[in-house]
Amino acid sequence: MVVVAAEFAGVLALGILLLLEVLTKPPASFATAIALVVLAGLVVVVLGAVLLGIWRGRAWVRAAAVVFQVLLFAIGVGALQGAFAQPGWGWPLIIVAVLGFVLAVARPTATWLSGRDEVS
Repeated sequence: MVVVAAEFAGVLALGILLLLEVLTKPPASFATAIALVVLAGLVVVVLGAVLLGIWRGRAWVRAAAVVFQVLLFAIGVGALQGAFAQPGWGWPLIIVAVLGFVLAVARPTATWLSGRDEVS
């Protein structure tokens, strides 16, 4: 839960930063800038729902958390490659993604999330 909460906070901060940049600096492509802000907002909403689901012990969040960790890992690997490689933030993304994945598939997580989807 702590890893997903940290990811939620990070994406929220990134979304706010992107929004502030769109409002204060003229972007090279306004459409692309707006699309990135909207995408960050959608990720914030989804991670917020996952975080709430973890708090309530809902089984469906496990799959969503694993998918997010895989996507985060891919972003981290992409950050390590190419002419504009950024290992300074690529490696931390990879480390957080691996930690989140391991915790999502761990036995205590499965125990917490199993059989708790009853309507209350």
